[in-house]
Amino acid sequence: MTEDEWQAHMTREAAKEIGAWLEARGKLDQPIHSLTLRDLEAIAQNAISKFIVMASHRIVQDPDNTADLRRFLRSG
Repeated sequence: MTEDEWQAHMTREAAKEIGAWLEARGKLDQPIHSLTLRDLEAIAQNAISKFIVMASHRIVQDPDNTADLRRFLRSG
């Protein structure tokens, strides 16, 4: 999978996590402005968690081509 393909895949997976969070809380049909800061933080946390899991799997599968991803996960 190329970097562009992986990024597109990661974006879709993060969107799915956001949708799943909203759906599980019955908020999928509500306007975005009705979400609280706590809701938005929870959505962000779910998407970030999904990214970390997927990035970790990618590093294991292709360690020679993921230096940038490893560096990104170590920074912070």
